[in-house]
Amino acid sequence: MAPRLCSISAAARRLLGSPKPRAGDVAAAARFYSKDNEGSWFRSLFVHKVDPRKDAHSTLLSKKETSNLYKIQFHNVKPECLDAYNSLTEAVLPKLHLDEDYPCSLVGNWNTWYGEQDQAVHLWRFSGGYPALMDCMNKLKSNKEYLEFRKERSQMLLSRRNQMLLEFSFWNEPQPRAGPNIYELRTYKLKPGTMIEWGNNWARAIKYRQENQEAVGGFFSQIGELYVVHHLWAYKDLQSREETRNAAWRKRGWDENVYYTVPLVRHMESRIMIPLKISPLQ
Repeated sequence: MAPRLCSISAAARRLLGSPKPRAGDVAAAARFYSKDNEGSWFRSLFVHKVDPRKDAHSTLLSKKETSNLYKIQFHNVKPECLDAYNSLTEAVLPKLHLDEDYPCSLVGNWNTWYGEQDQAVHLWRFSGGYPALMDCMNKLKSNKEYLEFRKERSQMLLSRRNQMLLEFSFWNEPQPRAGPNIYELRTYKLKPGTMIEWGNNWARAIKYRQENQEAVGGFFSQIGELYVVHHLWAYKDLQSREETRNAAWRKRGWDENVYYTVPLVRHMESRIMIPLKISPLQ
């Protein structure tokens, strides 16, 4: 190895010793250093080879046995219209949930209690993935009752946004549950490129948060704002929330999950939500 490290072409020696190198020497030196480019020691100092990914995050992190797609909606309602908004949604949305012609189902419907005020949150499941979503959207275009509902609803809203989500493979699938409960939606906006690391850590840590059946569902965004994770938890009340979260810190391994995942987060927020009457999650 030593002779190769010390070897230098005649053209390169002339370049180093001459304040005004000749064009021919420059070309000769370039040819010398381009030999065996892929394995040269000089190139290895500056180039870090990274194997390309063979799978998308959605393939690696989501459930293989299902093709469920989720949509989460955030509606910011005019404060004076919140009661009317709730009554309107409770009259219309269950019809879509129960109609077998529409491949969608309500997972949960809430009003934000603590967090962003005068807000409604809706979580839908589309069994069959994107084809089911498009089938549902196309049918709604000709649903006169739904179109009238949207028109009336628009008069009550300040803003709205949504995201398309997939569920993490290691979380429970959200199932209807009896109440009364409060729900916490914890939203994490991750640094780009850290979703796999987040999933690997939480796949080990979720066991520390299931003893009281508080884990409802875990999702990551596919369309809308990207690198966003939503964790949905259920508690009897705010006191049981505090006790359950504190109990996690007494379990060996939970602190490691927090230690390794906090640096992946660029922003996080928590909403405490109260279910609407129509919500399957009570």
